[in-house]
Amino acid sequence: METQKIWDNFNDELYFFILKKVKDQDKAKDIFQNTFLKIHKHLTNLEKEEKARAWIFQIARNEIFNYFNKESVYVEQLSVNKEIPSEKYVRICCFDRFINDLPEIYKQVIELTYIKGQKQKDVAKELEISLENVKVRIKRAKDILKKKFNECCKYEFDKNGKLTGKAHCSICEAN
Repeated sequence: METQKIWDNFNDELYFFILKKVKDQDKAKDIFQNTFLKIHKHLTNLEKEEKARAWIFQIARNEIFNYFNKESVYVEQLSVNKEIPSEKYVRICCFDRFINDLPEIYKQVIELTYIKGQKQKDVAKELEISLENVKVRIKRAKDILKKKFNECCKYEFDKNGKLTGKAHCSICEAN
């Protein structure tokens, strides 16, 4: 499959997918451009043409995640260095503490997959475990995190699976 064919078939849908997630046209355009650069660069990795849509949208999701991950690091540095409060960084109460409290085998896969943005198969190779084991560890880690968020911060999941609740809980306010 050629980049031009992907562009012709998916550019509008992909752009609006990104825009819906980031809610800012300038950011969406940057992420959209980066996504297509990666698509073009890694087109040889697309094994089956019928899986092109899923592959493209996974690249877009990774780019969105990377963008927000970089933004939150920058915001954290600003708030530490210049004491500018950041609603985005403190929006999810206890997040860092819960990640750090995970058993090491679960913490590793969460950090490598979601924080560093590695593919699960690459994580499996790096940790010298099977892909299935990586997936199981991720699921178990998510279950632990969901339980902790619910117990500590009274977060719940809405019908779309989004985390909802108070920005601060009594435990965090005590710290």
